[in-house]
Amino acid sequence: MTIRKVKSGYRLVSKKGKNLGTYKNKAGAEKRERQVQFFKKKAAHG
Repeated sequence: MTIRKVKSGYRLVSKKGKNLGTYKNKAGAEKRERQVQFFKKKAAHG
């Protein structure tokens, strides 16, 4: 995942290029990135 700066704030983008959300500040995008990582790992382990 990557956090990209856009005109409207910061956008969380997946490796495949999917938009996972746009946030007003970088901290918001980083928080969401941690949430996504948590649920990816949780789903992988059962």
